[in-house]
Amino acid sequence: RLCELLDNAGRGWRKLAELAGAEKRFRCSVEELEMCSLKVLEPRGSPTQCLLQLLAERDCTLRYLLGCLERMGHEQACRVLSSAVQDGIRITVQPEPQVVAEGTQVSLTCCATGPPGLMYQWFCGRQEVPGATSPDLVIDTATPASQWYICRVNCGATFTFSRWAHVQVEKSSSPSSGSGYCPSVAGLRILRQPRPCRLAEGDTLALECRAIGNPPPQYQWFRNRRPVEGAQAPKLQVKLVTTAERGSYSCRVFNLFHEVWSQEVDVEIGESPRQTSSWVSPLWAAWRAGVSHSVTTPSSPVLAATDKVALLIGNMHYLHHKQLQAPIVDVHALSALLCQLDFKVVSLLDLRKAEMQMAVDEFLLLLDKGVYAGLLYYAGHGYENFGNSFMVPIDAPSAYTSEHCLCVQRVLQEMQQRRTGLNIFLLDMCRKRNLNDDIIPQVGALEVTANIVFGYATCADAEAYELSQGELSNGIFVTFLKRWLLEDEKITVLLDKVAEDMGTLEITRGRQALELRSNLSERRALTDPIRPSGQDESSARNLQWAKAHVLPESQHLCFDCGVTVQLGFAAEFSNIMIIYTRVVAAPKDITKCEARLTDIPEELNVDLKCTNKESPEELGSPLAPVWSLGCPSCCLYSRVCGLQKLRQELAFTVCLQYRYQGMDDFVEERQRVNVGRPLIAKLNLQ
Repeated sequence: RLCELLDNAGRGWRKLAELAGAEKRFRCSVEELEMCSLKVLEPRGSPTQCLLQLLAERDCTLRYLLGCLERMGHEQACRVLSSAVQDGIRITVQPEPQVVAEGTQVSLTCCATGPPGLMYQWFCGRQEVPGATSPDLVIDTATPASQWYICRVNCGATFTFSRWAHVQVEKSSSPSSGSGYCPSVAGLRILRQPRPCRLAEGDTLALECRAIGNPPPQYQWFRNRRPVEGAQAPKLQVKLVTTAERGSYSCRVFNLFHEVWSQEVDVEIGESPRQTSSWVSPLWAAWRAGVSHSVTTPSSPVLAATDKVALLIGNMHYLHHKQLQAPIVDVHALSALLCQLDFKVVSLLDLRKAEMQMAVDEFLLLLDKGVYAGLLYYAGHGYENFGNSFMVPIDAPSAYTSEHCLCVQRVLQEMQQRRTGLNIFLLDMCRKRNLNDDIIPQVGALEVTANIVFGYATCADAEAYELSQGELSNGIFVTFLKRWLLEDEKITVLLDKVAEDMGTLEITRGRQALELRSNLSERRALTDPIRPSGQDESSARNLQWAKAHVLPESQHLCFDCGVTVQLGFAAEFSNIMIIYTRVVAAPKDITKCEARLTDIPEELNVDLKCTNKESPEELGSPLAPVWSLGCPSCCLYSRVCGLQKLRQELAFTVCLQYRYQGMDDFVEERQRVNVGRPLIAKLNLQ
């Protein structure tokens, strides 16, 4: 029956082959498609049957095949196949609880998979919400009241319900912050606290912390004052526990503007006595609360930072030199790990010389007495002459010299003037001699501060390599560095362990080896707690850092035809932003509509091939699986790079194209949108 429907139709077997090929293992070669096509010359030959045979040999499931037919819009073929798919309705995206200010709009989303023809109905309490029959529910919060919402998904007589979502509406109030950049937000509130437990070895540890907030909350679990690697979900689950998992657990809940901590709970494993300490818990509580006072300990004093800040720069797309692949992955990996250690991180890709210098200048403003670090990580082209290291910007000419680059030692000199507590340079670049440059830079003498650490990805006069892993590339240095970065070790000991690991890699043995230079006299570690020295300095640093991380607020655009479009934003780096559009409501007489971005400022690096794409993967970013987790489905995505180049506020046009039932022509409406200066653009690096 499928062969009859697809062999001769316009939306036939070739379209099916194209959509199925979105997953690599089901992609057909030109020769295979030609083999299918030639089946029409046989008496009982069928191109569709030949294609289905190829897909079957590659273990294509009926569920995947049905999804392809749904994307084709071939309802008849869907009905034929759906009888073979005996899978119940499954909720894939649950509506999330939210806290919003009075008078704003809030959107709840419920998505499900199952047989074709799924229908949705939203309820407020026990009452149906009139007209709310799509996966998205847009609520106008005109009065300060709290309501519970739930969505029913059904296909015929079969149905299931989503989770309840609590929408709490609070009265708007005048912003008390003097910063001038924070929008009105309702903060964070923990709904469910973790509970202490006692387990036997081999049991499963399960802790849960639930919170609501706007922007949505993020989570990081801690055990005995140290972050638990990979534990960034509301639920922490550890199977087959041993005594190594016992200790005090807590969860840090945060979003862009606020932070709250869960209560600290004890987890006991087996019959071992409880590990208690009369002085550790108060210190931990003081650090979490940001309290600035000395804590007397029975052993050696605990070293602490007044703050932790890091600047990560990755240069890939050089104008006159070999393109690199690894910096985008390496910078993102280090950024995520350093954030777990409570670093304030600014991560930037593809900077010209002037932009690199301005980024360093802004980075220096974050530094003050006692701050850890100046941690500066650079991945890109580089060289070393006369003991000085140089970072090469993307606009360096083919025969570049020191005047076209940034000297690392000059940056260190400026960092020393800020009286930082720890200065760390991680340089993931080549250190070959630059034969075009015979100038000896006059940097001047450095101070003897006993707090400097240099981690070079390779030795003097040697190259640094990238390691290809499928479609992604990692630098050799970061591949091993990220295994150790969260360890509670003196930074020099940590880098020694990285060097030992790198020495085990056969393909770079004799070519690349980490080199460590340090005059560090104290046991300073990246895991050391933060104890601010003064509220004014800390607030100023927080404001400067937060400026570079403010995304525009998600908003809903209402068009004259009655269509409502959600405009949302996600950050890939401090200078790269994802913009997505989604139709959340449309009149019944409009059969098809989509919202596209146009008229994006020319100074930004916007590849037209990477705009208005139906899936995050089509944008060409290897990090799409990471940032797309927080984005809703059924969107058009655009990737905007080089925000540091923005000379004025970011303005663009949202073009809505729609078609009425029974009409062939599309109608177009446009709205101009201004979202201010997002992310790093707020620092005006121009």
